[in-house]
Amino acid sequence: MHTAKIFAGTASRQLAEEICQKYGCQLGQIHTQRFSDGEIYVNFLESVRGDYVFLVQSTYAPSDNLMELLLMIDAAKRASAYKVIVVMPYYGYARQDRKDRPRVAIGSKLVANMLTAAGADRIVTMDLHAPQIQGYFDIPVDHLDSHAVFIPYVEQLQLENLTFAAPDVGATNRIREIASYFNAEMVICDKHRKRANEIASMRVIGDVEGRNVVIIDDICDTGGTLAKSAGLLMEKGAKSVRAMITHPILSGNAYENIENSVLDELVVCNTIPLQRTTPKIRVISVANLFAIAIKHAFENKSITSLFVHSNLRTSNP
Repeated sequence: MHTAKIFAGTASRQLAEEICQKYGCQLGQIHTQRFSDGEIYVNFLESVRGDYVFLVQSTYAPSDNLMELLLMIDAAKRASAYKVIVVMPYYGYARQDRKDRPRVAIGSKLVANMLTAAGADRIVTMDLHAPQIQGYFDIPVDHLDSHAVFIPYVEQLQLENLTFAAPDVGATNRIREIASYFNAEMVICDKHRKRANEIASMRVIGDVEGRNVVIIDDICDTGGTLAKSAGLLMEKGAKSVRAMITHPILSGNAYENIENSVLDELVVCNTIPLQRTTPKIRVISVANLFAIAIKHAFENKSITSLFVHSNLRTSNP
């Protein structure tokens, strides 16, 4: 009989511990250290021979987090693990998903190649920046949806005149799905960028007069787009504006941008640990969602139920 064992990289240890608590197991023992030049060394402290090995690691900056994950995969394969399942709550380099100009890399495809070459048998991730990244893999990819945790939160707010906002045209499909669930209106904040992390212009497509607006997006990096979107929505007559973001990258002046914005609150998942706390940022855990996904992957069960929100609320791993 095969056994399921869950191990954590240094970037996601807290989330992995929560996942194990929900799953009902102990976090596996693994030792990670660095040589004086920064080189990473990984060593499993228990046998994984013939086991399903789940490796929990988000690959946000620095790139050492990705390198550590690759070494963990390689170590598990060389230790004769039966299957190595990579649990990446946040998939780094997902924004580099195409050639949008000459002579650039497709970083998300490169990462997919490296994970596969290292020996991953399956990927479990959440809210890829571009869902088509799943097609970069020739191994199974379980792509979880943060709506499963955001929808119950929005329901408990009991907001009247609810409207959902897409921060850009590319997010319209994601917003349309959740707006349809609530039978609510949706608007689009159409933006034009000069370069990465810098907005040249923005306009609102749709009516937000007297509405309680919820912005939905997959990542928040510097927070500049989010703050500007919220300000513009308030200028257009919105009653309140809050945002729900899956992956809180929050780099540069992000915390200051959020704190100084007109946002009522920013709700994020714990796919990336926060660097500091602030009254405007609320964290919702996705540990239970990943625990169920891991259990179903181990037992070769469908994960379709994770996308049926009413079933998820009463499910346990």
